[in-house]
Amino acid sequence: AEMTHLQAGLSPETIEKARLELNENPDILHQDIQQVRDMIITRPDIGFLRTDDAFILRFLRARKFHQMEAFRLLAQYFQYRQLNLDMFKNFKADDPGIKRALTDGFPGVLENRDHCGRKILLLFAANWDQSRNSFIDILRAILLSLEVLIEDQELQINGFILIIDWSNFSFKQASKLTPSILKLAIEGLQ
Repeated sequence: AEMTHLQAGLSPETIEKARLELNENPDILHQDIQQVRDMIITRPDIGFLRTDDAFILRFLRARKFHQMEAFRLLAQYFQYRQLNLDMFKNFKADDPGIKRALTDGFPGVLENRDHCGRKILLLFAANWDQSRNSFIDILRAILLSLEVLIEDQELQINGFILIIDWSNFSFKQASKLTPSILKLAIEGLQ
């Protein structure tokens, strides 16, 4: 099949899992992707900065190949970036703020996957030193980590687990988590 290059490097087990759990069908992958791409003109207000096959495929996988839902997620992704431009300036691992957050373990990424093949990200909230890391830098570091990890097709299919340990999280630390900042985090992670 000419489309299987989009599934290149996937184990037979993962391809089967994608078929069973995500409704992924290699024979019509191209049509599915094109149908999502065709919806882009309905949102001229959003700059869709990437529309290649591999990129759109991520969103289809994230929404079990419901094209409308996948498109909604794709639109949300770029809209979030458009509305929070400053968060994505110098969105690289060598950005000082992001680098410091990553060095301090925000997030920690475990080497081994869980029994479902998911990647595990770990955050110890009590370790947040507010004089070193702004909440925004921690959020940027998490989003960048996910952005890099999601390049891996196995993870697009198997997914992620984000574990946050809130033990010993102080009231002083919590006071920085305003509703608007939490909203920003939740929308970004979605």
